[in-house]
Amino acid sequence: MKRVTPSGCKFRLIAPRSTIAKSTSKSRDFGFRQAELRKFRPLKTPAGVQRFLDQMPYNLGYTARSPKNVLRDRTASCLEGGIFAAAALRVLGFPPLIFDLEAEQDTDHVVAIFKVRGHWGAVAKSNFTGCRYREPVYRTLRELAMSYFNIYFNLRFERTLRRYSRPVNLARFDRLNWMTTDKPVWFIAEHLCEIPHTRLLTPKMEKSLNRLDPRSIRGEMVGHRNKARR
Repeated sequence: MKRVTPSGCKFRLIAPRSTIAKSTSKSRDFGFRQAELRKFRPLKTPAGVQRFLDQMPYNLGYTARSPKNVLRDRTASCLEGGIFAAAALRVLGFPPLIFDLEAEQDTDHVVAIFKVRGHWGAVAKSNFTGCRYREPVYRTLRELAMSYFNIYFNLRFERTLRRYSRPVNLARFDRLNWMTTDKPVWFIAEHLCEIPHTRLLTPKMEKSLNRLDPRSIRGEMVGHRNKARR
């Protein structure tokens, strides 16, 4: 797997059975100040977190801000947006889960994932229209990953999504204060580079793929900030 690069990403958490799950850590502040927590809690749902991300300009820089610094700067790349969404949903009571979508001749996409009533959904920051929110209607992570396949393309308009990773619970990085540190959180991207990924297509399928049609391209690039980069 190549290094996850936020500048080019199309660049989403698990809950118990209730629509908005309870968590034993919900009352914790996770290192945030009360003023910062007050910005998270009105978001209320995964869709609310997505709307908050959508209001931020897409960050084209090569950075890996923590959720605290994304909240401060009000801009995010797909890597930063996925990590921010995991933190925001954790504050709302979901475990902080992300997974990685891996592409060929293209950049990866980091997504915060969550589960409601046994089905997966996703929250993401993207420079492309269709690589953002997913309603929690997908029975498996493969189904969720495949929901991005048809509109995951590079600037030669080739369909490029090939693999997805297992979920990563970002609580494993609590000792590094991933939610509130002022240092870059590249260690999360590096971990995603090291874990196994599952293939979505057979070699024969990959060889027979068609390029995206012009109408789909125009729809996916509405609001795209820079045609040379994601």
